[in-house]
Amino acid sequence: HTSNTLPMGSLPSGLGICTTAPDIFYIPELVFGGLVWILVASTHVDPPNPLGWVMFVSVFCFVMTFLWMIIFAAGGHKNSSHWAAADFAYHGLAALFFLSAGVDLAIITLEKKDGGDLKIYRTYISAVVFAFVATLLYFIHAILSAIRWKYF
Repeated sequence: HTSNTLPMGSLPSGLGICTTAPDIFYIPELVFGGLVWILVASTHVDPPNPLGWVMFVSVFCFVMTFLWMIIFAAGGHKNSSHWAAADFAYHGLAALFFLSAGVDLAIITLEKKDGGDLKIYRTYISAVVFAFVATLLYFIHAILSAIRWKYF
């Protein structure tokens, strides 16, 4: 009987990143993080702080997750426990970043509820939801990466 699962003490490469946990979360992380970036960027970024933080988080995490996914797909990790630890650290940091960006964006959205442009308000509501979905995805990825790192 053939299985697509890898032992917990190994890192996938190639298309294996699309079929194994926690790496299967790369694409959804890119989608939901990218949606936050697109939705906030489609409005006038006002106020610049903390919306600047939201933009930084969404762009930084999108770029880093994409690079991380390419490194893993290319096998650049060489199945090293250091990469397993770095995977946990990065996804934990990304979860923390997205949590803080989601909270900031939620506060700004509440402030825009009264007397603001309804289209921007609705756009921000969507961005808040996607930021918290991204937070959840990065958090789950971090937990599963920590479990995988434990077995190295």
